[in-house]
Amino acid sequence: MEKEMLEIGQIVNTFGVKGMVKIVPYTDDISRFDDLEEIYVVQNNKKVKYVIEEIKYHKNMVLAKLKGIDTMNDAELLKQASVQIERKYAIPLEEDTYFIVDLIGLKVITDDNKKLGNLVDIYNTGSNDIYVIKDELGKQVLLPAISDVIKKIDMENKTITVHLIKGLV
Repeated sequence: MEKEMLEIGQIVNTFGVKGMVKIVPYTDDISRFDDLEEIYVVQNNKKVKYVIEEIKYHKNMVLAKLKGIDTMNDAELLKQASVQIERKYAIPLEEDTYFIVDLIGLKVITDDNKKLGNLVDIYNTGSNDIYVIKDELGKQVLLPAISDVIKKIDMENKTITVHLIKGLV
């Protein structure tokens, strides 16, 4: 089942004295914030919808002015909160690209049908993503998300087929 909400960033700080927040974006296209009218700020299991009044960009960060957040003290209370949108507002993905939230939990098997575990996290290193797979015993395997290793992502069967290059595991 698809998650209804997609996490697109995290509020990491305040900016200025008029209540702007600084957001680390979790999206490949930072300018996608220009198209948003509202976001959800999720903190301590509470989800609050905010209307976006203004978006600016500074050093690969998003600066957002949210309606009702008018002082630095207001903005300070939102630090470390997750920024989410409804899936229906997501930018359509190119073929063979996926939202991380949809990949987490998929079963990872080798091309000779050996179960490695489940995908539990994905790190972006800049050059390529790293898939974190954990087996039933808690052992982790880190695999680079490159075409030599990640052979097939099958969303229908909820599996990722990988080829273990010598020296990886």
